[in-house]
Amino acid sequence: MAPVRDNLWPEGVALLAALSPAMVALMDELPDTMFCAKDVTGRYAAVNPVFVARTNERSRRAVLGRRARDLFVPQLAERYEQQDAEVLQGRSLRGELERIRRLGGTSGWFLTSKLPVHDDAGRLVGIVSVSHDLRAGAADDATMGSMAALVAAVEADLGARWTTTRLAEAAGATPAVLDRRVRRVYGLTPRQLVLRTRVDHATRLLAGTTRPIGDVAADSGFYDQPSFTRTFARLTGETPAQYRRRTRR
Repeated sequence: MAPVRDNLWPEGVALLAALSPAMVALMDELPDTMFCAKDVTGRYAAVNPVFVARTNERSRRAVLGRRARDLFVPQLAERYEQQDAEVLQGRSLRGELERIRRLGGTSGWFLTSKLPVHDDAGRLVGIVSVSHDLRAGAADDATMGSMAALVAAVEADLGARWTTTRLAEAAGATPAVLDRRVRRVYGLTPRQLVLRTRVDHATRLLAGTTRPIGDVAADSGFYDQPSFTRTFARLTGETPAQYRRRTRR
């Protein structure tokens, strides 16, 4: 079912015009994934049925045009708005572990990703967000708790030499169990997860500060600026300088 497009406000029109109609329609077919698109003022311009079901509303029409604070408890709304503000400032949120209320009132682990949306002229018009439900059969609390501890440890010491043994210790698991858990949750190897965590940290510094790129590289755990630039470009498709210019225009 296509998103409701009548009675849209200007910011919502601009956001939907920048999105692929086929992509938005496809989001309706995902049974365990919440999808939404918000304009730059925080109003929902597109949502899928799974998203609607996580609110207290019964229809898409009742959700569109409203903000997180209108639909969720204050603690959740505040967290969502903080995430959105960071994304609008240039930080792409990927694989954020969260506990979100499922149908029936129980909470479960979700992986949330949020990306900024720009129109053809490069203007920022909003964000898109997906939160995938990690069902108990795929990732139980022990697994997700282990992954949360692992990511926190890496973020606290990005420049460390993260051997497999040290990663396993941080996750409270054996190396074999660590590998299975990281692949199950993130679709990555443990070493790839460390690299992605470093790059995510770098994107926040590039978008949110004016620090020299060499300082960003060092603070993000990279050996030197050339290796940082090569790695960043390989993983994101643009150099750190290009990323900074794009997120600040």
